Amino acid sequence: MIGIVIVSHSPLIAEGVKQLASEMTQGRVKILSAGGLDDTTIGTNTERIYRALLEANTSDGVLVLADLGSAVLSSQAAIEMLPEADQNHVLISNAPLVEGAIVAAVQASIGEALEAVNAAAEAASTMNKLQ
Repeated sequence: MIGIVIVSHSPLIAEGVKQLASEMTQGRVKILSAGGLDDTTIGTNTERIYRALLEANTSDGVLVLADLGSAVLSSQAAIEMLPEADQNHVLISNAPLVEGAIVAAVQASIGEALEAVNAAAEAASTMNKLQ
């Protein structure tokens, strides 16, 4: 089963998205938050993301969901810190953070492969909330 890392400039947002996605899967998916420069400061921290990637790493891979452009840049830098063999098993998603994380967690919980989980998460951007 893949792992998921939530990267936000806000530690509270990252932890909240993690909590919501974990609740949707009853804790069956390894989801880590890597938000903020530290637990209280807005920003991104490459070392914090790197540690989350290490912890989330499974033989099936890791999907990273990020809130804004510099979170993506910090995530890319963290991925480059991984051993080369592990770098090939990490994807940064273009999915919306909240909806994408929930969809990704549900898809991961049923054993979908990394690429399929990412495709479902990215499709969340086209979901119609008002039916």
